[in-house]
Amino acid sequence: MKTKRTKRKLVAEINVVPYIDVTLVLLVVFMITAPLLMQGVKVDLPESNSAPMDAKDQEPFIVSIKADGSYWIDVKGENQVQSLEVIKGRVAKILRQTPKTPVLVWGDSKVDYGVVVNLMSELQAAGAPSVGLVTEPPAN
Repeated sequence: MKTKRTKRKLVAEINVVPYIDVTLVLLVVFMITAPLLMQGVKVDLPESNSAPMDAKDQEPFIVSIKADGSYWIDVKGENQVQSLEVIKGRVAKILRQTPKTPVLVWGDSKVDYGVVVNLMSELQAAGAPSVGLVTEPPAN
């Protein structure tokens, strides 16, 4: 006696539940680590209605000016007070290695305007083609 074989149709389904789990875990990790990436000295930034910068691949070099007029930079995860000459040397060295590195100034709102302008001109003299100012969006 012959038994009749019925052909089974293959079911091609992808189980997406593990992918969703991994995606949610990555989302939580990025939400926690993103605020930690922006390090700097605590300064009282001025408020301004300005457009945000385009997202770049390069991490910016940030120079902070506190209310007392001291210059701070992030060196290996630590904020250190540096003289203007040391900062100029570091900016020149970084821009020789990676010329497209953005240079940003975090100036306290109580810092004299002339100090900020002097810092920006010194950074441009060190080789920065443009220097950006970091501001806070206005509180509504």
